[in-house]
Amino acid sequence: MYTFFSIMIIICAVLLILIVLVQNSKGGGLSSSFGQGNQVMGVKKTADFLEKATWTLAIGLVVFCLLASFSIPNRKVEEPTQTEQPTPNTPTTPAAPAE
Repeated sequence: MYTFFSIMIIICAVLLILIVLVQNSKGGGLSSSFGQGNQVMGVKKTADFLEKATWTLAIGLVVFCLLASFSIPNRKVEEPTQTEQPTPNTPTTPAAPAE
């Protein structure tokens, strides 16, 4: 499940980057290139769509990050019990070079 959320986070992040790059902070962006003629979607509708897409992807990114943090697999480290004798960590010395 964690892998699924990780993939969704990457997809959301890439789409969010692309949507933000298409926009222009002064209202120019993609919507200004459509200002010449009449089209099905007007300049206002294009700007509205880009803004809604930005907010949707940003909220989706936050939600997927929270879900991924809850689905991180837990790995328990087993500690030696009292009946088991731990092996001593004796340092090994390298063999003397042959002359």
